[in-house]
Amino acid sequence: MNAWSQELERPSEAFFRAFAARVAEPDGVGGAVRDAVLVLVPRVDWPGYLPQIPHGLLGLAAVLDLRPHLQERSFLRLVATQIRTFAAEGRASEARSLQKVKGSGHWSNIELALRDHRPAIAWGELAALETPTTKDFQRLLPFAAPDMANIGHKAVAIGAMERLWDALRQSPDVGRVLLAWVGWLTATEPDDRFWRVRMARRLEGGNLRVPICAVVHDDVWHREFAREVCDYGLVALLDAIVARLKAGAGSGDLLAGLVLATAEKMVDARRDLEGKTAWNLVYLSIVVEHLATLDQPEVWGQAAALVNFFPSDAPEDRRQAQRAEHGEALLDAILDGEPELAMGLAECPKGAAESVFGILAEAASRNDPGNNHSSHVLAVAAAARLAPLLPEYVMKVMHIALAKSLANSQVSDDLGRMADLALVRFK
Repeated sequence: MNAWSQELERPSEAFFRAFAARVAEPDGVGGAVRDAVLVLVPRVDWPGYLPQIPHGLLGLAAVLDLRPHLQERSFLRLVATQIRTFAAEGRASEARSLQKVKGSGHWSNIELALRDHRPAIAWGELAALETPTTKDFQRLLPFAAPDMANIGHKAVAIGAMERLWDALRQSPDVGRVLLAWVGWLTATEPDDRFWRVRMARRLEGGNLRVPICAVVHDDVWHREFAREVCDYGLVALLDAIVARLKAGAGSGDLLAGLVLATAEKMVDARRDLEGKTAWNLVYLSIVVEHLATLDQPEVWGQAAALVNFFPSDAPEDRRQAQRAEHGEALLDAILDGEPELAMGLAECPKGAAESVFGILAEAASRNDPGNNHSSHVLAVAAAARLAPLLPEYVMKVMHIALAKSLANSQVSDDLGRMADLALVRFK
């Protein structure tokens, strides 16, 4: 424990050996992740990164989401490298530390801090909660949902930290730290409601509710909606989605069309935009898991506008899947950086979708999380949560886009090899 705590405070070449020893303890991976949260969240210089945030903590929540899809060795490798990335983030000076702010834990004070954009007060008040509950995370969502600053990170962070807290068996001390962080983030500026305001004007007086339901329409409806999202200007897009909402579109069909549009944007993405474009899957997962239940139809316009925000190629310029020969391996194509071949190999036969997804998760585990700010882990984990809600043909298109994105941004897995070596030696 002492060696592990020291490595979290100041990572060295012994980091992965200390991790291997820590996960061999009775509380295993959960204990190692809990230690990382308690040590690192209060120490990272979060204000110094604004308006962006580093993805070490978000990536850690995504890693735990991927556990069912990975072999144990790959899962441990991914946990180790993600914590190492988190531990390498900049630390706050004493003067900038948020830990010094104390509060009473009263929700009236918390809500005032959120409304008035007083992030330090929000941190102190939430850190003082006596017994955190799932409801506390959910009470933050209405404040974050309208705000698309940094392309929706605030709402995504709340959902991710609720899942992380649940995975760590709802430890009260972890709950307070995570709530303090997401409350602080929700209260920060800038506050960007540009898309929300324009959607609200179009919906004014309609008292509209979007049904939470499975897919009703066919692929023609989904593809037409995807074309609107990809091809229209913002004004025409918002008009089109409001028309679909007023016609009774439900969450399942809206999600299917938005995932198709997201996949197209991912296929068109340049190497330097791979991580940012794949973020759309992460935001869509939070819309259907949390924001859709708030009865705020504007969030669907926000999601469509976010996907529309990224550039598209003309159809004739779009990257095409390469025909795959018998015996070629999808994992090898991704690791070798061959996006067209990876796209071809990801077009799996019916019934093999789960095996394709396992390969995508394995490929993400072989990449350095510091590359593209853990975007591979975040996108693949989001896709895993979205897949049960999608028609099979949409899920296949999403797999193809993920395969291309992973192959086009794969880097050295030296960090993962170091983690593997430490884990093998310890055993």
